[in-house]
Amino acid sequence: MKVNLMEMTLKEVRQAGKPEVALLPWGSCECHNLHLPYGCDTLTVAALAEQGALQARRKGAGVVVLPAIPVGVNSDLFGFPLVLHLSPTTQLEILKDLVRSLETHRVWKLLVLNGHGGNNFKALAKQLYGQTRVRIFLCDWWPLINDVVKKVCHDPGGEHGNEAETSWMMYLYPDLVHLKWADAGRVKTPRLESLKAGSVWTARPWHLLTTNSGHGNPRKATAEKGRQMVEAAIRRIAEIITELSRATLDEKFPY
Repeated sequence: MKVNLMEMTLKEVRQAGKPEVALLPWGSCECHNLHLPYGCDTLTVAALAEQGALQARRKGAGVVVLPAIPVGVNSDLFGFPLVLHLSPTTQLEILKDLVRSLETHRVWKLLVLNGHGGNNFKALAKQLYGQTRVRIFLCDWWPLINDVVKKVCHDPGGEHGNEAETSWMMYLYPDLVHLKWADAGRVKTPRLESLKAGSVWTARPWHLLTTNSGHGNPRKATAEKGRQMVEAAIRRIAEIITELSRATLDEKFPY
């Protein structure tokens, strides 16, 4: 059984039949402290997408996993070398073209599985709404396991190269993790009280916010913690795919 379009032959695609759901993993290419690879977000979301789709397929869901997009919105990390960036307008054009492809093949449900905090697809999905029969669904995968992170992590804080992210990378791609290289992931405090309170927002220059792009202490990370988080994420992603595959799209959807 295959669900990854990049690995399927024409014979296998025909045998699988037209999928109900196209699953699009979208990551980034950026540094994550000193110990994780630049492809961390893309590698993780691609693995979760494929495993979640396989689990959903076993439950009867019709799903295919599209090629992962490996670059996201990252201009706030340009203070570090070789960070790659797509503007939201470029992301919109990519989505337009992929939606057009899905329309051609009469696949009407697109689930964008986001693996990078800098990506925000809501405005893009709204922009395309009404312009296509394809319905776009969005899921940031990591909030799905907030409860598991709080349960298994010694230090559940931080958001970038932290204990949680390091743990799931140690489980999924152990050869790419160099924990002994990591710094403590300390970050600076904003000078504005409104920024501290979250009353206002501004883009964060990560070379000023952090020491080496890490946000959160990874020292207590383990592959076992990663396994628990990854397995929970796969299970919950599979549930989303399965429900979406079974859903009927009509003029009153989603109500």
